[in-house]
Amino acid sequence: MNIVRNLITFKIGWVACVMFAAAGQPLLSLLSVAAVVALHLSTVAAPAKETLLLLLASLLGLVWESALVAFGLVEYAGANGAWLAPAWIIAMWTLFATTINYGLSWVKRFWVYAALAGAIGGPMAFWGGSRMGAVVFPDLTAALLVIGIGWAFLLPLLALLAESITDSTLFEPGYQRRGLPVPRVAAQVQSLVNRGEAIR
Repeated sequence: MNIVRNLITFKIGWVACVMFAAAGQPLLSLLSVAAVVALHLSTVAAPAKETLLLLLASLLGLVWESALVAFGLVEYAGANGAWLAPAWIIAMWTLFATTINYGLSWVKRFWVYAALAGAIGGPMAFWGGSRMGAVVFPDLTAALLVIGIGWAFLLPLLALLAESITDSTLFEPGYQRRGLPVPRVAAQVQSLVNRGEAIR
């Protein structure tokens, strides 16, 4: 039920954000995303770690989307000619990141499939946004090609960030003192080190 709820609220937030942006109401776009994110954080098991993931995803989105704007590949509603991407599209990254540990958690286990999903889903999402009037492509083919290639790397990268943060002892100062098992990534690294020593 948590997975279904996560995907449903994400979709509602996505549609509302794009719709309001296309209508020239970016503030309502931000508020709709903020409502979904607040609901999400109120239900997760580790809100501090989830918040860190959302912040990092937003920063990644700012860099990527601004690069698309700066190179003239996309024109966003509300951009007003600036080279920085508008706030509402950055908020969409925050919104999307809410699915990485939940509705789309499979991307953390199957990175090849994550790359394929990003290569296909990224352009499809942008195409949907363009049909709603929130984004314009000066050169449709070039834009969708770059977006597809970019998202083939970006979705696995988001999965890696999510997995690293989940396994991190950050925000858990008493982790080792409580005698809890080491995080999964750390355990895997230690196992590889032990194997190497055994071979020598």
